[in-house]
Amino acid sequence: MMKKIFSVFFVLVLLFSLLALPVSASETEGDWDFSSEYPTAEPTGVTINVYNWGEYISPGTEGSLDVNAEFTRRTGIEVNYTTFDSNESLYSKLAGGGANYDIIIPSEYMIAKMISEDMLEEIDFSNIPNFKYIDDKFRDPAYDPGCKHSVPYTWGTVGLFYNTEHVKEEVTGWSILWDEQYSGKILMFDNPRDAFAIAQSRLGISYNSTDLNEWNEAAMLLKEQKPIVQAYVMDQIFDKMESGEAWLAPYYSGDAGVLVENNDNVEFIIPEEGTNYFVDAMCIPKGAEHKKEAELYINYMCSPEISGANMDYVGYATPISAAKEYLPEEVVTNPIFYPDEETLARTEAFGMLSPEISTQVDALWAEVKMGGPGDAVVLVAIILFFLAVYVAIIIWKRQKRKREMM
Repeated sequence: MMKKIFSVFFVLVLLFSLLALPVSASETEGDWDFSSEYPTAEPTGVTINVYNWGEYISPGTEGSLDVNAEFTRRTGIEVNYTTFDSNESLYSKLAGGGANYDIIIPSEYMIAKMISEDMLEEIDFSNIPNFKYIDDKFRDPAYDPGCKHSVPYTWGTVGLFYNTEHVKEEVTGWSILWDEQYSGKILMFDNPRDAFAIAQSRLGISYNSTDLNEWNEAAMLLKEQKPIVQAYVMDQIFDKMESGEAWLAPYYSGDAGVLVENNDNVEFIIPEEGTNYFVDAMCIPKGAEHKKEAELYINYMCSPEISGANMDYVGYATPISAAKEYLPEEVVTNPIFYPDEETLARTEAFGMLSPEISTQVDALWAEVKMGGPGDAVVLVAIILFFLAVYVAIIIWKRQKRKREMM
């Protein structure tokens, strides 16, 4: 009897001892309750408008932290959150006027363009003490020296997804996106810089080339590919790759975790020819109605625990090393999310293009999507033909009416 009592006592002591042990970040994954550290604030009556990429913030589903709701709880400031699918669509909306945003999150080359066109506010860093957590290598970027107009949000690379159930060969580079045996099962980016970068990688051309002939070369390669492309997409890649509707697609490394986890047949590589390295950063548009509240939002997003909780769901790399304490070890050590120096040496960031190059790229991209200048000529000829027929019918009817009146 005493042995049984001793055994029960021993088990209880062991259980209490285990409960008292410190818990690692991976074991606390999904436990994002910060109410004891940060009390709930009274409503301020202020709402900030945040404009971000799709699938690019932790929404509170599947055990994740609702990042925007937590900001409101801590500050009393409401968040109106909407999304865009490309840097170009973001720029068009802001340049067109009528858009009222307090926070936007473009990529580095678009930030440089917006700075050059005086579209961004300078940031008051007295409202962003958490900037101290941003790693040194992100504090003085070429696209925004001194981070005067932006604060890094995430970084990553572009890679290639493929479905192993249908793509049996070893996949090593971008050239497979031109393989006719996969016709109708290939997706491509629906924005010019990312699409051109893939062609430029194959050709060994800089993504920031100042030579118009090189951009023409890349455009020709994309036109060759067009007949076998199923669709030019952005966020639609998730449904198409997960369902097996498409088998090959380029996309951003942060989304690799979602696609690979949701489909055992989907794999991801960084192509051997090289790829784009990008940084997306938080900015405040010129004339923002709630600049100070926007800066408080940026400061909040720079908190290690918030950046960690956010990236735990989003999957992209954080520019805050202290945030990695809140991420599972298998994520921090995964080369998809945090590539080694050898891989990063094969990457190149986008720079701002000159107005001349930018105009040419837009024109070339329109040709690629349309099928080339030849198709455009045919389209114009068809339109002119039907216009001529329409005019002829109008003239004939008028002459007929005159004859009837006589």
